[in-house]
This record gives sequence, structure tokens and C-alpha cells, in this order.
Amino acid sequence: MTRSMKHLVLIASGAILLSASASAAGIDSRTLPCANLQSLVATQGFVFISQPFGDFVVSSGYYCGGGEVLELRSVPTTDNPQCLVNHCIGRGKFD
Repeated sequence: MTRSMKHLVLIASGAILLSASASAAGIDSRTLPCANLQSLVATQGFVFISQPFGDFVVSSGYYCGGGEVLELRSVPTTDNPQCLVNHCIGRGKFD
């Protein structure tokens, strides 16, 4: 492998690591338009919204644990203070 190839691989690896750690830290829903947030959730299946919600939003009930159900809730986005997203909650919260 040439020196320039090694350099390119190192840069690409660093970019992947940085993007993975940013995803693990979550996103701030207030930095995205509502449609983009909903599209991201649909594409990824689930997304951790660290600010201001502090929990996961999901694309479907498939991502909820046993004993959990989907509930719509709203989170603020750049263009909508009440952007609707799916969120899993325990069945006991309905009682």
C-alpha cells in the first residue's frame, strides 16, 4: 500500500469513528426540520434524541421492547415546535 493510500485509509477511518460517536451521543431535534427528523427516524429505525427529549424515538413498534407500546409525542424542530414522532412507553403507563 502506498503512503497516499495509507493516508486516505486513516482519514476515512477517522471520519467513520467520529460520525459513529456523534450518533451514539444523540441528536438535538431543534437543529433539524421536522421532515428531516422524521426521515432520519424512518431510515435508521430508531434515533436517540439527546436534547431536549433524552430518549429514543422509533419508526415502528418493532423497536419497542416487550410490554411497550407506541405513543406519539412531539419534539421541537427548527420549523415546528410540535413535530410528531413515535416513542415507546410501558403498558403500565396507560393504567
